[in-house]
Amino acid sequence: MPSEPITFFNRHTGQIETEVVYGEGFLRFVYENPLGKAALHTLVKRAVFSNWYGTRMDSPASAAKIAPFIQTYGLDASQFADPVASYGSFNDFFYRKLKPSARPVDCSAESLVFPADGRHLLIESIAACDEFFIKGIRFELASLLGDRVQADKFARGSMLISRLCPVDYHRFHFPCDAIAREPSLIHGPLYSVSPIALKQRPSILWENKRALTHLSTTTHGDVCYLEIGATCVGSIVHTTGAQTVRKGDEKGYFRFGGSCVITIYEPGRIAWDADLIEHGKAGREVYAWMGERSGLICS
Repeated sequence: MPSEPITFFNRHTGQIETEVVYGEGFLRFVYENPLGKAALHTLVKRAVFSNWYGTRMDSPASAAKIAPFIQTYGLDASQFADPVASYGSFNDFFYRKLKPSARPVDCSAESLVFPADGRHLLIESIAACDEFFIKGIRFELASLLGDRVQADKFARGSMLISRLCPVDYHRFHFPCDAIAREPSLIHGPLYSVSPIALKQRPSILWENKRALTHLSTTTHGDVCYLEIGATCVGSIVHTTGAQTVRKGDEKGYFRFGGSCVITIYEPGRIAWDADLIEHGKAGREVYAWMGERSGLICS
């Protein structure tokens, strides 16, 4: 039986497209094949595997992978802040900075922006989400946040899951003006966050290693901001600590691997853009860049 393709709505082209999955053969083997699942639980989900792979991507020899990667996935090197030849390893390239002009931040005072490049899935009401990838599976917010009181506060709120693939820009940013607290680490395994994996095990998002930052705003209440670790993510690096931040400011970056950012908002605070609502109801992600508008802050 052929594997089901991963589709998403591309905001830039206005079309539903099929994702070219980096390492698809490996992912389908470990999540869909019985023999692969044995390897998944004995090795692949463990930090030692991701650390080993991350070390390989830090080696000078890994720099030879950069040019073929750019060509294969059609990346626009003119957006990079530094010349391609300046990257000393694949990881240096992987968490590259971009020119500010490559990711302009929506300047409207009323707007909320995407925190990262990637494929974004809106869950407009967490409380009503009783079909998270698999029918009958509810999103376990208390497990994700590690706090029942906070989960009760946000239970009827909305959540944006921003999934980054290896081909994406891997720095993440603040979606709004806020006062940020210090991030706290919640330990867990390192499963893939690809839909290939999530459709087999939806609980990955609230099981995986993750970092949680609480944001306080003057316009739309409190926000929970989480970076989710994943297979082959060398580490989550925070470049901004507790301080007052502006919309679009850099928060940190992921070292090698695909991962995701989750932002959670109190109920009634955000009027989300129509494409996110439409495709979110269909369980479909929307591809967009960091800094583009995702919604408006309700007054």
